[in-house]
Amino acid sequence: ANLKMPNVIQHLYKCSPSHGGLLYAWFSSMHTRVDLVLCGRQGENSLMLVVNAVYGMLYRLEKMANYYDTDSELAYLNRTAALCPQLVSQELYDMLTFCMDCYSRTGGCFDITVHSVNYTSDSIHNIQLSPQKHTLHYLHPGVTVNLSGFLKGYALEKTRELLQHYEVKDALINMGNSSVLALGRHPLADGWKVDFGQVDASRQGRPILLQNECLTTSGNDSHERKHIIDPQNGKPVEGKREVAVITADGAEGEVLSTSLFVADIHQRKLLEAEFHPRLILDF
Repeated sequence: ANLKMPNVIQHLYKCSPSHGGLLYAWFSSMHTRVDLVLCGRQGENSLMLVVNAVYGMLYRLEKMANYYDTDSELAYLNRTAALCPQLVSQELYDMLTFCMDCYSRTGGCFDITVHSVNYTSDSIHNIQLSPQKHTLHYLHPGVTVNLSGFLKGYALEKTRELLQHYEVKDALINMGNSSVLALGRHPLADGWKVDFGQVDASRQGRPILLQNECLTTSGNDSHERKHIIDPQNGKPVEGKREVAVITADGAEGEVLSTSLFVADIHQRKLLEAEFHPRLILDF
């Protein structure tokens, strides 16, 4: 597909003799704005190649796993996998396997079938994955899989792989202020500072220093927003509240923040013991 990247990616570049080049780029992807800050001595053109590679990777992930895109592989599977077993691409199959495993690891707090018709806590048990044939089969009509509570975190990890491939050691990737990857350090600091402003009273607006880790946030940023469904009752969680976690891995962090948002006190303790986040923030 012709992505026409130069028309959709905007960027600024600054170079100094002491710190090398700093490239700031931004574009829209995965229903949000993606901001990238890349530092290195590769030069503007080389750093823009990295940005283009990240853009192309995110485009590919959307065409594979976007629940809301009727042309995506996942949407096709949701339409057909109840009729008969369907072949699944390697990467999407691995995503599904990871998310099914996370259902167990989170004690049911993370459930990719919550958008199924007539959802129940047993809906996920109607997903049948065949490792030998690489197929997906829904044993009950109406079952659908939605990977939205995982995909941005997964995208951060794929971005990390690309940055390592292109030998970019210092970078900050921000997807919609809710999924952030920090690698290395800012030219003028030991890591990368992120700030929630004044919303988190316990920290009194103090910035958080990220160093080779991810910050992921789940929840409702307004009273009107009700987009996370509680697997325990099948209903959207109401009220203005968000949960942010700092973890080594973005995909796990995305799962954890989503799970903590719906978890009760007992489940929360189990989640902390299972995933070992460096920090949990409720605000």
